[in-house]
Amino acid sequence: MISIQNNTDENFASIRAIANEVWPIAYGTILSQEQLDYMMEMMYSVPSLQKQAAADIHFILATENNIPVGFAAYEFNYDGMPKTKIQKIYILSNQQGKGIGRILIDYIAKEAAQNKQEALLLNVNKNNIAQHFYKKLGFTISYEEVIDIGNGYVMDDFVMEISI
Repeated sequence: MISIQNNTDENFASIRAIANEVWPIAYGTILSQEQLDYMMEMMYSVPSLQKQAAADIHFILATENNIPVGFAAYEFNYDGMPKTKIQKIYILSNQQGKGIGRILIDYIAKEAAQNKQEALLLNVNKNNIAQHFYKKLGFTISYEEVIDIGNGYVMDDFVMEISI
């Protein structure tokens, strides 16, 4: 059975381990190794994760038999709107297809509704097949966005949204 819990590890060991396993598979054919390394350091170093948590990004872990199998991060009132932004959601490759992503999104939707949010939104790389998963859950593409992340790199994304 899948359980959802708040991350309590200030070093984010489980979240970093999952990201290290999933990112090369999810983005290996989309991004250069240099950009992948840059983004992993920028987004998943311990200081970066601690800074995100201090800025009211909520990190949750999905566990099965007390073993972390996925995680998500979300933020209420994104950009001053009554919308919750799913900042991150990743499931270990060998655990995908078991409904864990849906469980994480349902958990976030419930938390968002309790906090008077009207919608969930997320960014997904235009070449990431995960967008099909989000569409299956009812998310639609609201707009496209290119984000300069420094070092000459950009994120070229769809912004997808669903009302709650």
